[in-house]
Amino acid sequence: MSVATSDMNESGGGEGRIRNAILIAGPTASGKSALALELSARHGGTIVNTDSMQVYSVLRTLTARPGADELQRAPHALYGHVHPSVAYSTGAWLRDVMALSGRGELDSGRPIFVGGTGLYFRALVGGISEMPEIPETVRERWRYELAQQGSTKLHRILMREDSAAAMALKPTDGQRIVRALEVLQASGRSILKWQQERGKPLIDVKSARLLVIEPDRADLVARIERRFDAMIANGAMEEARALGALGLDPSLPAMKAIGVRELLAASAGEMTLEAAIEQAKIATRQYAKRQATWFRHQLGPEWQRLPGPSGLAGVHL
Repeated sequence: MSVATSDMNESGGGEGRIRNAILIAGPTASGKSALALELSARHGGTIVNTDSMQVYSVLRTLTARPGADELQRAPHALYGHVHPSVAYSTGAWLRDVMALSGRGELDSGRPIFVGGTGLYFRALVGGISEMPEIPETVRERWRYELAQQGSTKLHRILMREDSAAAMALKPTDGQRIVRALEVLQASGRSILKWQQERGKPLIDVKSARLLVIEPDRADLVARIERRFDAMIANGAMEEARALGALGLDPSLPAMKAIGVRELLAASAGEMTLEAAIEQAKIATRQYAKRQATWFRHQLGPEWQRLPGPSGLAGVHL
């Protein structure tokens, strides 16, 4: 049985494979992308998306993916390369990073990992739990059961088959319940057992520079407000409609992108556009607060804290 990280560990070490990397973490709208462009111009590295929503195609505007001008200024990787019908995972992202490294695309300059998904950064720095490959028949079975029975009934099944895993999950968390069930069926082992077996870090931490932006709250709120207004002006409604037209399962990660639900409700006449915009801004502020809290408590002293994208002045990389 092959696993996500065993190939990495067997094919040349995995740990420390990517040297001289720069990692830029921070909440949404904090100026991470601008800082990444500045550092790429200075060091010539590829900018690697480290955000779980910016991987999806269709959602260029609503996920604030780099625009055409930004893409011309520096090489970018892992942006918009996943169809919204896919439930993309941290393990899948790490394998995509491994593929970039294996092709030599991260060898020139200093590769720059930038984004707001804490689990992606944790996987880079600390490794990721090994997980079994899931046969498509098994995956389809539990997705079907979730659609037919709902998460609460599947939680009862998991409680019967793997009570420890079930007790760690909320009965409403359909995606994680399905994940636990498919791992159990595919491997015969609890997902908790797999999670205890840590992989090795992909980057060489000693040669890396770890940066986290901690912007002033009032300034961040203002940036969020301006950015969402710009999203609306740049076609966010049309983008939400295009995603909705795909008829995807609403539980898929791409369908949960901030602004999608609100704008689709406005498009259907269920609320005014003004109300949808305000709700999306509120959701973005709440998400930014959760991100900032996670980074504050989960990223250790090896991470240098910056008050904003301009905080890099005088710092030697």
